[in-house]
Amino acid sequence: MVRSSAVQEFLNAAEISLKRVTGPGADVAQAVMTRWKDPRASHAQPTRLPVCDWIVPALAMQDGHLARSFARIEAQLSWGRRKHADLANLAFWDGHANAVILGPGGLEERNDVWVGATVMAPGVLYPDHDHAPAEVYLPLSAGQWWNAEMDWTDPGLGGFIYNPPGILHAMRAGPAPFLALWFLPI
Repeated sequence: MVRSSAVQEFLNAAEISLKRVTGPGADVAQAVMTRWKDPRASHAQPTRLPVCDWIVPALAMQDGHLARSFARIEAQLSWGRRKHADLANLAFWDGHANAVILGPGGLEERNDVWVGATVMAPGVLYPDHDHAPAEVYLPLSAGQWWNAEMDWTDPGLGGFIYNPPGILHAMRAGPAPFLALWFLPI
């Protein structure tokens, strides 16, 4: 199986950023990088939601290699709402989208790792949630994260957020659009 050059370039850029992750998040980052070495096939069809119009302005906040390589693959992604999104929370319903790059329904169909992205319109809160795997986030724009062990934090471009397994966590956009990558070993 041969991986597309655009996806490989994105993973190479992500690897550079993930190697800067420290503390317990470093083990998560290493596990993800180890698992993605073997490419997989997929038949995912690209889809977009209107909130995806915020991706370009979010990417304009930086000019790093990771942002540029993500920009080259984002139109190939299948963007959708969080599985448990509630239509009663219209701001979240209309103001967010997630896409899987590696993992179920992603550019590479995998069951050993999830690599994906979240975009949110300005002012949107991604509600509290939890999941079994630990995860590392890399911001591609300004944004804030919270979990049950820390206050709201903006790690800055080039920073990262680590969420331990099963911890309650959330994220939010400020006055600008929010765009972040997430990495979970399954």
